[in-house]
Amino acid sequence: MEKTGHLDARALLYVSVAVLAWSSAYASIAYALAAFTPGELAFGRLLLASGLFLLYLRLRGVALPPPAAWPALLALGAVGLGAYHLCLNLAETRVPSGTAAIILALIPAATAATSALWLRERLTARTVIGLSVALGSVIVVVSSGAGEVRFQPRSLLVLVSVLSAAVYFTGQKSWTSRYGAEAVTAVTLLGGALAAAPFGLGLAHALQVAPRARLAALLWLAVAPTFLGYLTWNLAIHRASATKVSSFIYCSSPLAVLIGWLWLGERPGVLTLAGGVGVIGGVILANTRPRPRRTAAPAGQS
Repeated sequence: MEKTGHLDARALLYVSVAVLAWSSAYASIAYALAAFTPGELAFGRLLLASGLFLLYLRLRGVALPPPAAWPALLALGAVGLGAYHLCLNLAETRVPSGTAAIILALIPAATAATSALWLRERLTARTVIGLSVALGSVIVVVSSGAGEVRFQPRSLLVLVSVLSAAVYFTGQKSWTSRYGAEAVTAVTLLGGALAAAPFGLGLAHALQVAPRARLAALLWLAVAPTFLGYLTWNLAIHRASATKVSSFIYCSSPLAVLIGWLWLGERPGVLTLAGGVGVIGGVILANTRPRPRRTAAPAGQS
């Protein structure tokens, strides 16, 4: 059933799982790119994830969308998933991680603008302020950790990824209301894989010669950030506003800092911790509604 657009407990659980899975993707991409080209990595990741989705649907007995819907869904996947991963992988071969993270933090703002134009979703002042606070805090987190923020021409590819994600997060919402999030995600992932296929023609050879650790990184990218991440994310989008759900992307940066601290011993500075608090605060502000004013009870009533 389509919900009112506000975050409920289940939508919050879905988006939390997605963000946690996606937070592990950046290091995995950088690690896997040592054995795969950007195109091979995108093609392998999306192809394996689409296969997992088709198996998942078969086991659950979920029907795929009718053939008439496939062209539009494949096109949406080509733009929102194929172009996103191809551009991001290529950018990460040159663009510093701090620069890429700052640009990717624009996804919620881009999704909000796209949703306002496409889905007629209303942007409240509280949402705009919350998104602004979170974006500014992401800049603090990244710049305090990277030292110097320096843009390169290939950063424009990350902007393409931002626009692709905004189109995908907004565009798939109307389809999930008709055919379900799982079925729509499966077809759009297949569309993304088909779009990346011409750039990943050497994948078979790369799989044969890649070290096992690099293969494990590719497998992780397909299973966790792609299969599990997109499944739970689209389920959240189906239950709540695309703008509100997408604002949780801001949590990826502080989560990445926390993972680095606990796993790699990369202790964050005071500015980094302060920025992380600001990110969480901005997301909370963007996703809460002010309590309605209570009207005075008529005389004689309590």
